Amino acid sequence: MTEHVFSLKGRTAVITGGTTGLGLAIAECMVKAGARVAVLSRRTKEEGQSALKEMGEKAVFYHHDITDTGHAPELADQIIREMGPVTILVNNAGNHCKKFIEDMTVEDYKRVLDVHLVGAFALTKAFFGHMKEQGKGSIIFQASMTSYIGQPQVAGYSTAKAGYLGLVHTLAAEGGAYGVRVNAIAPGWIETPMYHQATDNDEARRNKIIGRIPMKRIGDPTDIGMAAVFLASDAAGYVSGTCLPVDGGALIGF
Repeated sequence: MTEHVFSLKGRTAVITGGTTGLGLAIAECMVKAGARVAVLSRRTKEEGQSALKEMGEKAVFYHHDITDTGHAPELADQIIREMGPVTILVNNAGNHCKKFIEDMTVEDYKRVLDVHLVGAFALTKAFFGHMKEQGKGSIIFQASMTSYIGQPQVAGYSTAKAGYLGLVHTLAAEGGAYGVRVNAIAPGWIETPMYHQATDNDEARRNKIIGRIPMKRIGDPTDIGMAAVFLASDAAGYVSGTCLPVDGGALIGF
C-alpha cells in the first residue's frame, strides 16, 4: 500500500453546508488531498466566494437551499456539466431547533427533518444514478452522537441523525454492486462556534463533556475533514454501510 490510496486527485466532490464549520473543514481537507469541490450553501454568492477564496480555483460556490428539493436534479446536472463527473457527495448541511418537546411545534420538527433527511435524500437521489452509471462513488452523511445517545431538547435533530443510519444502510445495499459506497461520520464535540455557543457560559456542561471524553480534549474540525477524506478515498475502498465516530472515544466514555 502506498500513500496515493489516500489521494483524491482528479476527483470532484459536492459538499453541502461547506462555507462554515465542519463543512468548510471538509472542503479544505479534500482540496488538500487533490479534489475539486463544489460547495453548496444558502449564503449569497459574495459570502460563499469569500469563505472559499483561500482554496482558489479548486473550490466553486453554488447557491442552493437544501429544502428546494425540486431543484436538486437540475443542480446536479449543472455541476456535472460544469465540473465533470462527481464521485464524492458529502451531505453536511443542517439546522438546529433547541427546544423541549412540549415547546416544539410540529412545524419546528418538520423543518429540521426537511433539511437533514428530506433535503439530503433529494440531493443524493440526484447524484446516485450518475454514480451508478460511472461505476464509482462515495456518499457521506454527517451523522452525530445523537444518532446513538439521548440528548434533551433536540428531538428533530436526533430523529434526523438516527435516520441517516437507516438511509446509509439501504443506499449501501443498493449501490454496492455498482461501486457506490455509502457511509456516515458521527462527530463528537468539536471546536466550532456552535460548541462555544453551547459551553462558553456553562462551565458545568463543559466539564461534563470533557469528563465523558477519554482523550480529555475537544476535537478539531480537521479531524472530521480528514475522516471524510479517508472515507472518500481508495483507502476505504471496502468500507460501506457504516458510521465512523470521530469523538475521542466519547461514545464509550464513562
